Amino acid sequence: MLYTGKGDDGTMKTINSGVRVSKSSAISEALGSMDEINSFLGICKVKSAEEKLKLGEKNISDIVHNIQQTLFIIQAELAGSDKRVDEGKVLEMESIIGEIEKILPPITTFFISGGTELGAIFDVARTIARRAERRVVQVNREEVQKVDPVTLKYLNRLSSILYALARLTNHLSGIKEEPPSYK
Repeated sequence: MLYTGKGDDGTMKTINSGVRVSKSSAISEALGSMDEINSFLGICKVKSAEEKLKLGEKNISDIVHNIQQTLFIIQAELAGSDKRVDEGKVLEMESIIGEIEKILPPITTFFISGGTELGAIFDVARTIARRAERRVVQVNREEVQKVDPVTLKYLNRLSSILYALARLTNHLSGIKEEPPSYK
C-alpha cells in the first residue's frame, strides 16, 4: 500500500515507535533530509555509471551505491532501529578520500561549481549532505534521540567524499578547476 492516510493530520510514526510525531519535528526533518540525500545520490550513481568513471579499479557508481547502503543504516538508526554504522565504513570512506587526494592537486582556494555536469551534481549532493548532517546533529543535540558517534563521524565525512568526487570527476574529464575572482 502506497498510502495509509494516517499522516493526513501532519503526523508520522517511525519504525520502532508507537508514538506519532509532527512531520515538522526535528526527527522528521532529519529523516526527510537523509531520504533526500540518499535519493539524490541515485542521480550521482546513474551519471557515474553512464560515464564509466573509475577510481583505480573501483567504479565510482559502486562507491556511491555503497554510500547509499550505509545511509539506509543511518535512516534506520534515526527511526529507532538498533542498526548502527560500523567504524569500518568511516575508515573505508577516509581511504577513498585519500586515494582521490593523491590524484588531485592540493586545495588552495574555493572552486566554482560546474566544471562538468556530474561534478556540479556531486557539489549539489555535498550541500544536501551537509544539511542532512545538520538535521541529524540537531536531533542528537536536542536529545530527541541519541545518535551514535560513529554515525556523526560518517555524516561529517560524507560531504568530504562528495566534494572529493566532484573534483575527481572534473579532473578525469580534463576540466581545470576555476577559483572565484572575487571581483
